[in-house]
Amino acid sequence: MHPAFSIIFLTTLIGVGQGLFLALYTGQLYSVFRLLPGQVSVHFYALGSLLALLFLVAGLASSFFHLGRPERAWRSAARWRTSWMSREVIVLPAFMGSVAIWGLIHFIGWNPVLFTFRNTFAVDLSLLTGAVATLLCFALFLCTGMIYACIKMLQEWATPLTVFNYILFGGASGFLLATAYAAWQASGMTWFFGGWSVILTVLAFFTRTASLFRNAHLKHKSILQTAIGIRHSHIEQKAQGSMTGSFNTREYFHGASQRKYRSIKWVFLVLVFPLPLVLLSVALGAHIPGLLVAAFGVQYIGLLMERWFFFAQANHPQNLYYQTV
Repeated sequence: MHPAFSIIFLTTLIGVGQGLFLALYTGQLYSVFRLLPGQVSVHFYALGSLLALLFLVAGLASSFFHLGRPERAWRSAARWRTSWMSREVIVLPAFMGSVAIWGLIHFIGWNPVLFTFRNTFAVDLSLLTGAVATLLCFALFLCTGMIYACIKMLQEWATPLTVFNYILFGGASGFLLATAYAAWQASGMTWFFGGWSVILTVLAFFTRTASLFRNAHLKHKSILQTAIGIRHSHIEQKAQGSMTGSFNTREYFHGASQRKYRSIKWVFLVLVFPLPLVLLSVALGAHIPGLLVAAFGVQYIGLLMERWFFFAQANHPQNLYYQTV
């Protein structure tokens, strides 16, 4: 398939925003259970939620660049009963709104205790709002991943690994950004976020390499005979039927050479997994907050390349007919 850069930025940016919110809310839960110290800054969660919202808004804005008629974008929510994309269109602003409310509660300090559980910890308004936002966050991961995993004819995408990869990549990048943010805020959660970013990055490595291995050994259901509807045992294609390109040849091919296509895979495997972990380890050991920002930047560049490869690797059955130019 032809990777659309607007979709690449959409999926990676909102993934960072989702992961960052999950990191912040996880930190709040650990603080409630007294497993982590309280925050140094009063507005730690408020500023963090604002940062998450910036990534979510940037991702949403980038999605408009691949629309022919952006003023009709609202119509994409009409098929929510059957379309995962329509569900994503509904869940994304709902999640953004819940994150905004969660951050606003921390910013203004209006956080009444709703009830106390067994006299051990108090459930306040921000905790309940964050729980709703967490459910919407995972619903958004599911919707985004299922947009591609539900397309059965694109066998490279039609696997549960697609959804798991979206969740783990968003979580890994978000927790890594949370590590840099916590270090900047001189928070006691820096090592906590850093440890979880290592765990999520390692898990993402296993699921992504599993999907790469699976796709490399796929036996495609479509063959040249089924592509053109002729059952003869020997078919030799001489031409695609036209002298110039068309929508089919532009939108269903990535257009890169095989050398570039293969090199991108190995580059993103380095940028997303080992290199950020090395930078993270050095930064935490030597107390260099700037290196944490660099680790996030390196991983995000790798995620852009990973998402390009994800789209480019999907081989549409119509390519069997248009393979010869």
